Amino acid sequence: MTGPAWLSGESTDGTSVTGTARRSRVFAELWASVLVGTSYIPLRRDEVVDLLTELTDDLVTALLAEPFAPGPARAAGARLVAAHFTSGDSVERSVRIIGERLLPELGLTGVQPAARMTAVLGGFAAGYALGLRERVLSEQEAIHSAVLDARAEAEAALRASEAKFRAMFADAAIGIGIADRTGRVVEANSALLRMTGMTRPAVLASNVRDYVHPDDLADGLWDSFEHVCRGELDHYQVEKRLCRPDGGWVWAHVTCSLVRGDDGSPQFVVAVMEDVTERHALSERLRYQATHDPLTGLPNRSLFLDRLARVFAAGNDGGAAAGGRVGMCYLDLDGFKVINDSLGHAVGDRLLVSVARRLDEAIAGRGRLIARMGGDEFVVLVEGTTGTEDVVAIARTVLDALRAPVRIGGHELTVTASIGVVERPLAGTTSADLVRDADITQYWAKADGKGRWRVYDPERNAHEVGRFTLSAALPAAMDREEFFVEYQPLVRLRDERTVGVEALVRWMHPELGRLGPDRFIDLAEETGLIVPLGRWVLRTACRQARSWLDRFGSDAPFVSVNLAVRQSREPGIVDDVLAVLRDTGLPPHQLQLELTESAIMGTADEPLEALRRLADAGVRIAIDDFGTGYSNLAYLRHLPVTELKIAGSFVEGLRAAERSDPVDAQIVATLVALAHALDLTVTAEGVETPEQARRLRRIGCDSAQGW
Repeated sequence: MTGPAWLSGESTDGTSVTGTARRSRVFAELWASVLVGTSYIPLRRDEVVDLLTELTDDLVTALLAEPFAPGPARAAGARLVAAHFTSGDSVERSVRIIGERLLPELGLTGVQPAARMTAVLGGFAAGYALGLRERVLSEQEAIHSAVLDARAEAEAALRASEAKFRAMFADAAIGIGIADRTGRVVEANSALLRMTGMTRPAVLASNVRDYVHPDDLADGLWDSFEHVCRGELDHYQVEKRLCRPDGGWVWAHVTCSLVRGDDGSPQFVVAVMEDVTERHALSERLRYQATHDPLTGLPNRSLFLDRLARVFAAGNDGGAAAGGRVGMCYLDLDGFKVINDSLGHAVGDRLLVSVARRLDEAIAGRGRLIARMGGDEFVVLVEGTTGTEDVVAIARTVLDALRAPVRIGGHELTVTASIGVVERPLAGTTSADLVRDADITQYWAKADGKGRWRVYDPERNAHEVGRFTLSAALPAAMDREEFFVEYQPLVRLRDERTVGVEALVRWMHPELGRLGPDRFIDLAEETGLIVPLGRWVLRTACRQARSWLDRFGSDAPFVSVNLAVRQSREPGIVDDVLAVLRDTGLPPHQLQLELTESAIMGTADEPLEALRRLADAGVRIAIDDFGTGYSNLAYLRHLPVTELKIAGSFVEGLRAAERSDPVDAQIVATLVALAHALDLTVTAEGVETPEQARRLRRIGCDSAQGW
């Protein structure tokens, strides 16, 4: 078997060509296990598996084609019919196993294959249906040829041909009827009588127009029959409903052919009709399954996006919807993963069903579409809005509808949702923009505390985009050496001598200019880049401190470097610090590491042991921003700390005598006394004025630093 193009290298999950081919074979085995026995076929099981392996490759080719083309999927459906798998069970089981197992078994877990699966299933079903129809058409052509051949036979063989035709006419499994130019039925076989549920006399007393469904008549879908009767058309095919006397109808594939006289004038119309009611029902079932969530019954992402695209198309074609507005609520359940993980997926599924039912009962209506986007995400599309308040009202209704607890399997569950609200004119935007902005706003609602709604804010989005842009640029900035270090003096208050400096990293952005740490340190923490960045700052600062030591000797200042929480919890932090000291030649006592109070007070045993090892090696340890975090004073005496740095917010009240805050002064005095009792030195941050320095010196503070 020759594989498709996607097997020529590595598969999407990095497996080898051989591994991918093996996965195709494994999926084909699964497919064969549900397919064999649904239809009679002249093939051994291993031959069936070989065939299904080829069809599997065709389906994956359709999934990964660029640009997307459903041709291979349709061909796979047609080949299944050609192999004589022609029962309803054959296609239904095939569609189910392809939809549920193809992507996991082949390892195709990317966004592109998942998004295209619906279209591939549709192409496969369409190819299967087309294959069935072509098979029936072959039979119909044989019958039609027999009719025409009968006219062309010589008079000597006419009676034999008529007998043959009568036998085929009477015993054919598909319905055959003959009508004159006026549409009056002049002959019908037994299969047609069964289809219509009528007796022969009743059929022969009827007209073709009696079987036309009113909707089809109003749409002019039977005009082609009139053209055939008038001799303007020799034949046509159509799939339509045929009315029955009991008020029901059957779906039939109808082929009408004109029989002309010797002079070429229209004489009769032969109609060959196949009952395709079951196939039509299957097609409708497949279409429903492809566009609806199997768990909740709500429209799925595919149907939602299709409806949204049609809304925007109608708004941009200059029609009645032009100039209209549209709104969207994008909601995500809060804490759903905890329910799934703790109580099981069965409980989680029942909760999703309950949420879907509440949404439908609370907000369903004309111009609104409620869909499940996947997982615990739902979306409400609101057409014809008049302003943001219309969509906000729906968001409030949703939160109210979800407020009551849900009882599932003996558990009383309370569920809330975070909702992103977007409302705007159809003109000047796109459906993709609307979905993206609603999804982004939903994340804002969750970040702001959950169980609430938020309206899309362009300024906030611009800020978030800016943060993302900086975050994405961080690794390259490290490679391009765009970071640099500035040093803020630590001044001893009793003699105003510089005894140390704090190393502060800055970013010289090529477009935004000089950026302070408040613009990028949090991003570095989130991305994990804080570890290599912190290591670089440490090495740079120690190298500078060594140069000062060489120049000033014992008068050289020590260097204080901030240690991020993530750095302190790195397994190799001690080795990293000692290696930097060794490589730069800086004595350990010339280095001070600063950790925030909340970080060092909440440190677990392993990171705390690392700090003790560093302290034992001679490295100074300082608590930064003391007084703003845990303030666990009893725990403080057990930490390997040599210095406390009082947060600048407490020093703020000591700037001027006439505006001095006695509370701040008392707090600072208490912290200084506490630190000295524990044999720790104290540095006050944020010292900007001589008055602050004098007050801190009188209180007993050892050092100060400021901008």
